Amino acid sequence: MSDPTTDPAFLHDPYPTYAALRSKCPVQQVPVGASGHSSYLVTGYAEARKALADPRLSKDTAAFFADKKSRRRLHPAVTHNMLSSDPPQHTRLRKLVTNAFTTGAVAELRPFIAEVTDTLLNQWSAGEQVDLVADLAVPLPVIVICELLGVPEADRPDVQRWSKELFAAGKPDLIDTTSHAIAEYMTGLITETRLHPGDSLLDRLISARDGSDHLSEEELVSLAVLLLVAGHETTTNFLGNAVLALLQHPAELERLRENPETVSASLDELLRFDAPVGTATFRFTTEAVTLGGTDIPSGVPVLVAFGAANHDPKRFPSPGQLDLSRKVAGHLSFGHGIHRCIGAPLAKAEAEIALRAILARCPRLRLAVPPDRLQWQRTRLLRGLTSLPVLT
Repeated sequence: MSDPTTDPAFLHDPYPTYAALRSKCPVQQVPVGASGHSSYLVTGYAEARKALADPRLSKDTAAFFADKKSRRRLHPAVTHNMLSSDPPQHTRLRKLVTNAFTTGAVAELRPFIAEVTDTLLNQWSAGEQVDLVADLAVPLPVIVICELLGVPEADRPDVQRWSKELFAAGKPDLIDTTSHAIAEYMTGLITETRLHPGDSLLDRLISARDGSDHLSEEELVSLAVLLLVAGHETTTNFLGNAVLALLQHPAELERLRENPETVSASLDELLRFDAPVGTATFRFTTEAVTLGGTDIPSGVPVLVAFGAANHDPKRFPSPGQLDLSRKVAGHLSFGHGIHRCIGAPLAKAEAEIALRAILARCPRLRLAVPPDRLQWQRTRLLRGLTSLPVLT
């Protein structure tokens, strides 16, 4: 059996493949790529929630690869970070980051997010064709997270390019080289921030304390890289996917146009319908686990497919239908358990502000190309468009 997620049809629409896999078993072993390796893939909602909360499924990838030979030369800041750690280390790091990355900071950012959105949309003219990904979904979260971390404006194009290259499917050498470039950049930025302190998130991470505990230099760099990359890549996908979903469901789009105050309440259904992260970064079993009736041995990788779980009809009836009135609490687009995305409030704030602005300023927005001509990122991890041509 070949890897079902390498089929070009999967990139365009993964949900039929997920449904077929789930119908056989919500947890099963599948090939991964052309390497001959395999992983256990979780496609059922109930099983996914259990897997994400099970401490026997470790995120400590350094431990998993410790006795495995690899030619990869990823920078430790990319491989050894908060996302790739277990308690008590994860608990300690998350507490220190949470103290600096507050919901109050997101609320304070809303006027800036609105200003950036307006600046970007001011470059659009009525009736012209624009690329909603390149002209809004990419620059908006990049500018916001760079502003939050104190990245100088002149450096932001490099940051955007590095973040994209870290997810370059099928290009391990480029990913490895890029991991060093972005880690070395953040190391320098931390040094510069210490010399010239301000009030950025990076300043707060540098000064973060929990009693006598604080972040080491290596932890500072890895957290800065993680926040920089995770802080905009998923939001870019979220916004592009959400606009496409609305354009393909005109009745729901019209509902939002008539009731723009409901945009915030509609975000979770848009996230469920086409999650910006298709599959979580991998976990591995530290002991034998039985999940969804499948026996998984110790020491093997496990992939939890957020997109599949969000389309499990046992949890979300008629999952392929976008229904903005749906009661959708519990979707897994931001994960679940101790590793739930810490930046979820920021991503939702950016998407809400951007969608409201688009609704108000682009009453005739429509696709500029047939849906089957849209190009998607060639990775199972992320679910996002490479471009979204629209007519304003």
